[in-house]
Amino acid sequence: MRDEHNLYALLNSRFPADEEAAAFELIDGSTVSYPQLDLIVSRYANALASLGLGPGDRITVQIEKSLANVYLYLAALKCGAVFNPLNTAYTPAEVDYYVSDARPRVIVCDPAAMDAIREIASAHEIDHVVTLDALGRGSMAELADAQSEAFATVPRAPDDLAALVYTSGTTGRSKGAMLSHGNLASNALTLHTLWAFEPGDILIHALPIFHVHGLYVALNTSFLNGSKIIWLPKFDAGTIIGLLPRATILMGVPTFYTRLLADPALDPQLCGTMRLFISGSAPLLAETHTQFEQRTGHRILERYGMTEAGMITSNPYDGERRAGTVGFALPDVDVRVAGDIGDPLPHGEIGILEIKGPNVFKGYWGMPEKTAEEFRGDGYFITGDMAVISEDGRVSIVGRGKDLIISGGFNIYPKEIEGELDELDGIDESAVVGVPHPDFGESVVAVVTGTSALDEQWIIGSLAQRLAKFKVPKRVFFVDELPRNTMGKVQKADLRSRYAETFTAGK
Repeated sequence: MRDEHNLYALLNSRFPADEEAAAFELIDGSTVSYPQLDLIVSRYANALASLGLGPGDRITVQIEKSLANVYLYLAALKCGAVFNPLNTAYTPAEVDYYVSDARPRVIVCDPAAMDAIREIASAHEIDHVVTLDALGRGSMAELADAQSEAFATVPRAPDDLAALVYTSGTTGRSKGAMLSHGNLASNALTLHTLWAFEPGDILIHALPIFHVHGLYVALNTSFLNGSKIIWLPKFDAGTIIGLLPRATILMGVPTFYTRLLADPALDPQLCGTMRLFISGSAPLLAETHTQFEQRTGHRILERYGMTEAGMITSNPYDGERRAGTVGFALPDVDVRVAGDIGDPLPHGEIGILEIKGPNVFKGYWGMPEKTAEEFRGDGYFITGDMAVISEDGRVSIVGRGKDLIISGGFNIYPKEIEGELDELDGIDESAVVGVPHPDFGESVVAVVTGTSALDEQWIIGSLAQRLAKFKVPKRVFFVDELPRNTMGKVQKADLRSRYAETFTAGK
């Protein structure tokens, strides 16, 4: 049946029927059972339908992490809508672009942002703006509370869209990756098997849920397993240290593990019930990998993915988890390394990683020409990441195309920041690079030319009004001219080298 391809129908088919089976446990000890979860999701689905949201309509969501946020996500799936999560750090100026591009029927925002979002909605002729705060309160929750607990899951086909997730681009214009019910279902089912989920598994969830890692990987695999999810509003090392003896799985970014290592309480006994530590969203240093194993007896499982495809490779659950590699292609995914014109390269040679599989997205929203540019004629998607594949099939990411910076697990594209810098009075040229940072992996540095009157803090403050906090440079350096090659191209490798010890000197 067609409704079986709705991702919610798949997840719901794995929900335990036992009234005592907890789907979520909050930090205060309260729980929400799986049967309760299903009823609440139906109320939220009815609420969305009352706002006119139907199959294929977009719902743009910029709210803090909460269980109500999860209810909203599942309800959007259930009624066949397209879920469009936005980073809570995005400024109104950034949100305005996403709304203008996604053209949602409904926007959900934090009550504190209501005035700014309502102004954006009015400018783009969007009728409905509703609110949810970090405690799950707001007009959306009130509307859901008044609804029936019966709602039939809307039929969806595998290629019907389930999500629109924006990823920045080198042109400065963000692109909406169109993820289908089939894309998300195939990835979740594969990971559930590959990572050997088992009855009784308990996940500590400390990730944000506006991107693929926290929303689709962590939640969907846990739902498929009927697992209890210990729900944290954000990452806090001390809290997680206290929870480890009650859990079996932690999914995190490298920063999680460096901060856990800083706590002297971390030891093998504390991790006695833990089955799996997973790291992704940014490169895990081999040093962190080694230190964590020495302290806990557990070897972190590193994997690799991206917005456009969810998870792509993973180190094995059973077998050697090799530091410095992101493991093997998932069972249903094909990977290859190619040259600039798409010519496949032999094992051991560095090139651009290209992928093909049921997890790969349907293209960029409203950008057919850009979509065509990013796919080869034989269907492989060009990731832009530089990689090498060993003889035994292990993938190692050795560099990033497109000047991507990954800071604290967030993808940052320099072109967007450079565009804002170049608009500031007194700046003639700018270049933005990522340099090593002991906590975030990388941090953003800007190098600019211009008048002598320029002030670093003024520049940083000006950008903070236009860009999400994680994109704003932590340092700005002034030079007479940017280094260029004979063709006039800015040599960012030179800048990365020149400012490499900005945050690490003396450590």
